[in-house]
Parts: sequence; C-alpha cells; structure tokens
Amino acid sequence: MTRPEAVKGAVRRFTGAEHWVHRTTSALILICLATAAMLYLPALAEIVGRRRLVVTVHEWAGIMIPVPALAGLASRAFRRDLKRLNRFADHDWSWLRDALRRRPEELRLSGKFNAGQKLYASFSAGAALVMVGTGLMMWFPHLTAVVWRTGATFVHDWLALAIAAAVFGHIWMAARDPEARLGMRTGQVSRAWARRHHPKWDPDAEASQDDDSEVQDQPRTPAA
Repeated sequence: MTRPEAVKGAVRRFTGAEHWVHRTTSALILICLATAAMLYLPALAEIVGRRRLVVTVHEWAGIMIPVPALAGLASRAFRRDLKRLNRFADHDWSWLRDALRRRPEELRLSGKFNAGQKLYASFSAGAALVMVGTGLMMWFPHLTAVVWRTGATFVHDWLALAIAAAVFGHIWMAARDPEARLGMRTGQVSRAWARRHHPKWDPDAEASQDDDSEVQDQPRTPAA
C-alpha cells in the first residue's frame, strides 16, 4: 500500500482502523434507520412484510452500534482523534460564530476537526448510548415497570427522528466536499485542502508522534 507521504502533495488524515470504524458504524446506523422506517411507516411495512425479521435485524444492528468504536480503541490514532473531538478550544467557538454568520469556510479557524464535526460526534455518541439503553428496555419489557417502558418508547422514537435529521445533515455536508469524502475513503487528502479547511491542524507533527500522548492542534508557522 502506498504511504501517504509518498504521494506528492498528500497527507494522511485517517488510518485504516478509523476508516473501518466509520464505515461499520455508518452501516449499522443506516440499517437501524431503514428498519425503523419499515416498522413505523405503514406503507413501507406493507411492502416489506416479515415484521418479526425486521424487528430482529433492527435490534441486533442497534445493540452492535457501540462495538466498532470500542474495537477502534485498540488504535492509537483513533484514541488521539477521540481526544481531539472531546475538546473545545477558543478557535472552535470562533468557528461556530463564523458559521452562524455564514462566513466562508476557508475563513474559519479549525484544527483537524471543526466545531461542527465535534458537536456531531458528541451528539452521535450520546444518542447511541441512549438508544441502546431505551432499546434494551423495549427489547426485554419484563425487566422494567410499565412507566419506564412507556418513557423509553417515547424517548427512543423522538430521538430516532433527531438522529435521522443529523445523519442526513452529515451526508449533505459530506456531499458538498468531495475531498473530505476522499479523505475518509482513502485516508489521504491534499496538503492544500488541509491548509484551506483545517489551518490549525499540522499533519506532519501528527505523523511524527510515536506514543499515546495527546496531540494538540498547532498553528502553522509561515514559511520564510
């Protein structure tokens, strides 16, 4: 496999492990959304039929959603990126203000991940845990009181709608940036794209890291 630095003008953005986590988690979420639609929309339910099978697929896909991320913890690069996603710096607040003012993305400061990506990651992680918890209450109704099951169903249904909206928004944003999709698919992006969209991310410093220490987003030093 060609190393990113061997390709002229390209830098590594994601490793194979991160690609696998993203692809597998995405597939499980889309399966859950598709089967949920089949269960709740009468027109789809009538076309698909086999409700018991759809329920089983939905349950097992849902319970498996945290597994790829847990497996990804074996990757040092994945753990580093989780640390990045879990921290909001001053430039992230500036990015949000600029986004609300609709300033061009090239003028917004961000590290390897921008503030929007960090918020989406936090929402996704929290929502996944809530969905698994409420889903288990619905899957094993005899383990909880009726009032708990009723509340779990309410939260599960409405949060599913919020997740669907967030996922489609995520897809829409990705569709607008072909090179960002290329970075997730191949692990590589052009150095020019990295400078333009993530000016406070230094991929060269990241590539030189040989331990588990946290990688801070560093401002680029202008060439002399």
